[in-house]
Amino acid sequence: MDDLVLAPGLYIVATPIGNLGDLSPRAAQILMKADVVAVEDSRVTAGLFRHLGTKGRMLPYHDHNADAVRPGLIARMASEAVALVSDAGTPLISDPGFKLVRDARAAGHVVTTIPGPCAAIAALTLAGLPTDRFFFLGFLPSKQQARAEAIAEVAAIRATLVLYESGPRLAACLTALAAGLGNREAAIAREITKRFEECVTGTLTELAGRYADAPPKGEIVVVVAPPGEAPPATEEDGDAALAEALTRLPPAKAAGEVAKKLGLDRKALYARAMQLKT
Repeated sequence: MDDLVLAPGLYIVATPIGNLGDLSPRAAQILMKADVVAVEDSRVTAGLFRHLGTKGRMLPYHDHNADAVRPGLIARMASEAVALVSDAGTPLISDPGFKLVRDARAAGHVVTTIPGPCAAIAALTLAGLPTDRFFFLGFLPSKQQARAEAIAEVAAIRATLVLYESGPRLAACLTALAAGLGNREAAIAREITKRFEECVTGTLTELAGRYADAPPKGEIVVVVAPPGEAPPATEEDGDAALAEALTRLPPAKAAGEVAKKLGLDRKALYARAMQLKT
């Protein structure tokens, strides 16, 4: 490790989300050898450096100062190794940093990732819900109307949903999810890798009731099951869809659109479209 010399550029370093033992040897090397480490909160990252037995060369880089600090970091990458960390987990995942990566690439600097812990992925492994397809939402808006609109945008996505939330807002978030998505199965993963780690499962309504008067503490990930299979389309569904499509399309194209959308027979739909047209 003492002989390691880092090439100039940007190093994206994933750090533990709780248990400091999860820091990889490669991540430790990069952090100890980097010329400067861009940190979200120097007080948090200082604890990681104490774990490594060094002070580290830290420079605050967060949402409030990023525009002012970023040009200087980009300039330093021409001759220095610049590491980027968030307070916990993988940088850029619901944390500041993507503009730094974008500008580093635009300037011709090498960008290297050092993968590791990520709360969203860890929660998926704990939840016992489908993992073949998932959609990450980050934090939902805090205001009721904006939150409802954000949920409506993803209601039809056939994938497990993953989002972050705070303890005081959790019950309201779960209630809004139940209203917008239906009473799906879900899981609340909390304090992952820490002493009081837990993963509680149930329906969205059950979980909203559980936390209504007892907001949990710690870092929280909400995992929500994908929507169930839609019931087969009926003749009435086909007629309604055809009637709407015929206001925009000729019978053949209307039948093709509805057949694709509802999984019904195209020839039968075309015949029905001709009947409706006359």
